[in-house]
Amino acid sequence: MRGYFGIGVEGINKPFNVGNLFRSAHAFDASFVFTIAATYRRSEGSQTDTSDALANMPFYSFPTLGEFLLPKGCALVGVELQDDAVVLPSFTHPRCAAYVLGPERSSLSPALTARCDHVLKIPTKFCLNVGIAGVVVMYDRLLQMRRFAPRPVMPGGPAKELASIARFRAAAPMAEVALAERDGEDLDAQD
Repeated sequence: MRGYFGIGVEGINKPFNVGNLFRSAHAFDASFVFTIAATYRRSEGSQTDTSDALANMPFYSFPTLGEFLLPKGCALVGVELQDDAVVLPSFTHPRCAAYVLGPERSSLSPALTARCDHVLKIPTKFCLNVGIAGVVVMYDRLLQMRRFAPRPVMPGGPAKELASIARFRAAAPMAEVALAERDGEDLDAQD
């Protein structure tokens, strides 16, 4: 499943958090990033956006929620710590999605939450930093899109699992076979 995703924020005013989120979005190969009703100056965000994400992917700045637009067929997914949200490990990511996170020390606006096709929450005791929350969601999406081999049953990677299983299937070393045969003969002799 290919698809695409974008990630953005609403009402945020700390440029370092936005820069960190956008840098991480660039690292996770997001298709676009955006802000809604946010105070964000690229010059300030560049202190944490060391990959210069905005030079490498589309950036959309929507001054108000009323001006916010997404591509046709793109699901809007709010990330919010609220009781009725779907817990991230139980959430199936849409093929084409835009994830939106709320401002520091607040929540997504009720108007934006109402526009969301889905609202998910990260199962934590309290809210995470915006940049960290974005990374958790993007990483979960990456895992769910099955771009990698399935996780093995045994600890370690796929190659290690095969080696672990193979040791149980290997023939016994010849010395052990000889000892077992000899011990069996000794038991027969005692009868």
